[in-house]
Amino acid sequence: MGSGQVTSTSEPFDFQGTHVTVAGLGVSGVPAAKVLHACGAIVTVVNDGDDARAREQAAELEALGITVRLGDGATLPEGTELIVTTPGWKPDKPLFLAAERAGVPVWGDVELAWRLRGRDGRKAAPWLAVTGTNGKTTTVRMLASILTAAGLRTAAVGNIGVSLLDVVLGEETYDVLAVELSSYQLHWSPSLRADSAVVLNLAPDHLDWHGSMEEYARDKGRIYEGNRVACVYNVEDRATEDLVREADVEEGCRAVGFTLGAPAPSQLGVVEGLLVDRAFVENRQKNAQELAEVADVNPPAPHNIANALAAAALARAFGVPAPAVRDGLRAFRPDAHRIEHVADLDGVAYVDDSKATNTHAAEASLAAYEPIVWIAGGLAKGATFDELVANSAKRLRGVVLIGADRALIRDALARHAPEVPVVDLDRTDTGAMLQAVTEAKRLARPGDTVLLAPACASMDMFTNYNQRGDAFAAAVRELGA
Repeated sequence: MGSGQVTSTSEPFDFQGTHVTVAGLGVSGVPAAKVLHACGAIVTVVNDGDDARAREQAAELEALGITVRLGDGATLPEGTELIVTTPGWKPDKPLFLAAERAGVPVWGDVELAWRLRGRDGRKAAPWLAVTGTNGKTTTVRMLASILTAAGLRTAAVGNIGVSLLDVVLGEETYDVLAVELSSYQLHWSPSLRADSAVVLNLAPDHLDWHGSMEEYARDKGRIYEGNRVACVYNVEDRATEDLVREADVEEGCRAVGFTLGAPAPSQLGVVEGLLVDRAFVENRQKNAQELAEVADVNPPAPHNIANALAAAALARAFGVPAPAVRDGLRAFRPDAHRIEHVADLDGVAYVDDSKATNTHAAEASLAAYEPIVWIAGGLAKGATFDELVANSAKRLRGVVLIGADRALIRDALARHAPEVPVVDLDRTDTGAMLQAVTEAKRLARPGDTVLLAPACASMDMFTNYNQRGDAFAAAVRELGA
């Protein structure tokens, strides 16, 4: 063992002389290996792949004196005292089973960043943490916008695509961080303790990684462990409140709900077109604080209003005044491909929600419009579609199906919406999107919305959901030319 002691506490750790194995290269593994090496650890990187990209990254690390083993991610290197893993490596990997037998702890890159915060003597910025099946990135960016409007130095970091390691070890100082955390990252973060946190919602996703819905929910619930100020939950999603009840938090930490209805005490909600706070006010039994108008939320779809309420709750837990909530929401601009209005053609709105890559996200998107011509399909990732179709059938003018697993949606439509016309496009090339939009235009009437909310992953036809959304927008523009 090196001069540090690898424990499950959140105390700072001295890596000098500690034998650390980094599991995986890529966008997380390479920086983790460099940081650990710079901290004096003896680092070995193991990686399943041995392709050109992996060899290039290995050469870069080896030039620093880091050992890299390509094509062998299963064997635990001799002398390993700690494993730091990239998020994508599943818990049942042979490497982790070997580590468990040897009593070697496993951390993720988020845990590593948590342990390294404040290492240079600066005061560590508290974390306001966000997870959930859907809405994480939007909520974190809304939160950062609100915190900025309050005059706080902040950044939206984590699973949003901004490395926590880079931010924690960077030169810039922050008052508070808005942190998006995936279930993968939370699984490998045993000592993470957020100031306040939220689980936005829970629906089946990534079950191939976690093994079961129970394990998936348990990993999501880790975000509440040790919260100091507030555990924020979704009143409409009982499972999130159950996770709060099960969490071990600091004395005085409060449970705070958010709802699209009128809020009870200790909740934020909506009253007559206003976002209101009955949690962080004096005499919350009788009083409420107006925070913003529903119209200040962009776009004001129901699930996005829920995101705004969750962001507002975390900000208010940090002491942000009500006017900053309003100003931050007004300043916020959603990322591309998230219920993004593309164009109006002949009285029909065209909306790109390519980011709706699972049934839970698609149902939220479909709930925002009526009537709808729905473009759906792709890689189902083991999902079933009966509940989604049954709950959304009354909103559907027509459906256009694309992608490898479209038959699963077609069969659900036959069972639960047999009267809705369906166009089944038997092609998976990228040009199918233009045909899909053309067919959707044919089905639509003035006042309708043509909605791309695939409820599936994109990799059967596209590189990612961004490319799929771009193809939809390009097809809409071509039709309007």
